[in-house]
Amino acid sequence: MAFEYIERFKKLGFGLFCHFGLYSVIGRGEWALETCHLDKTEYNKTIEKFEIAKDWAKRLVKTAKEAGCKYITLTTRHHDGFSLYDTCGLNEFDAPHSACGRDLVREFVDECNAEGIIPFFYHTLLDWYNPDYNANFPKYIDYLIQSVEILCKNYGKIGGLWFDGFWNKPHENWQFDRLYATIRKHQPEAMIINNTGLEEQGKVGHPEIDSVTFERGKPLPVDTSQKPIAGEMCEGITDHWGFAAEDLRFKSIPTILETLIDCRKYNCNLLLNVGPTADGTLTVIETEMLKYVGKWISANKEIVYDAIPSTLTADNAVIMEKGDYYYAAIYRVPMFANANVTQANDNKDVKLHTDKSIVDAVWLDNGEPVKLTDGQSFHAEPFAYGRSLHIRVAKFKLK
Repeated sequence: MAFEYIERFKKLGFGLFCHFGLYSVIGRGEWALETCHLDKTEYNKTIEKFEIAKDWAKRLVKTAKEAGCKYITLTTRHHDGFSLYDTCGLNEFDAPHSACGRDLVREFVDECNAEGIIPFFYHTLLDWYNPDYNANFPKYIDYLIQSVEILCKNYGKIGGLWFDGFWNKPHENWQFDRLYATIRKHQPEAMIINNTGLEEQGKVGHPEIDSVTFERGKPLPVDTSQKPIAGEMCEGITDHWGFAAEDLRFKSIPTILETLIDCRKYNCNLLLNVGPTADGTLTVIETEMLKYVGKWISANKEIVYDAIPSTLTADNAVIMEKGDYYYAAIYRVPMFANANVTQANDNKDVKLHTDKSIVDAVWLDNGEPVKLTDGQSFHAEPFAYGRSLHIRVAKFKLK
């Protein structure tokens, strides 16, 4: 089938977004150069301080794998124009010409391939470094396509390319036909994703697009009337995409888990962002949070990777299905404890909207039977004391 690669992408379920570049050294977010009105010449000199840990990629991939992520999307070049890859003479504003003196995309891809994680490349469309972006746009497009061709040719098979920034000049001729044809020539099964931004979530935009985006939004059903197409929501653990030392607004792990299921109930992937610090390594809190997300996914992986949205609905549960099986995900399930230890919680009753009867029902996290109230109902039993996973998933059949 011509679009099997899109169907494979849908089953990945959960990916890690990684915003990493010169702004990581500054530590004020990926838009620091523009938003904080930094001196451009001084900012660009940060290339002399871009000293990256030898094992940055190994640690990143290890963390992604522990979190249950099946792919990583790395910012190979962001809006400041600095490239993590060898630009092969297009300019010297790249990692091989920085203080680290290495091709970081090569290191990233090698580690992904070694651990069975699929590498994806984010690449900016807008550019604050290249003067042609504002002075000679057709010439800039030549440069952009040459840059993308390097990524398509020099790193083996990749999962896809994730573009961002055309919303900066929506009325310019971006020559997307030419750009996408370059990708198809070298990477025929690469997902082509072009972020439509906060204002036009879920919009396709071009017939070659393989996945729509829902940036910091809520996924919705994806229109597949013209061709098979996937959906992906990107969201950050904090308010910033790139590392910001003074960003304390970390999302809770329960919020991340609910966001993941909110994505999967529409057959969309969640692309959860982290921002490596100056040396390319993640903060302790991001690393540990991702490990705990991975604990939940490990106990409930069937609903994350294998199940698809169901037409069956229920009170107090998100319903997914795979083959003869159904999955009911119930949010905010409490733990069982002595009344003197924990506050009382609103325990939920799940009611399926069907005339059929539930059979072979078990809890995914421990395999124990689900106690049915009647043929279509059951109580969301609290987690045993010592365990509190927030979302509980029941697996069952209907007869």
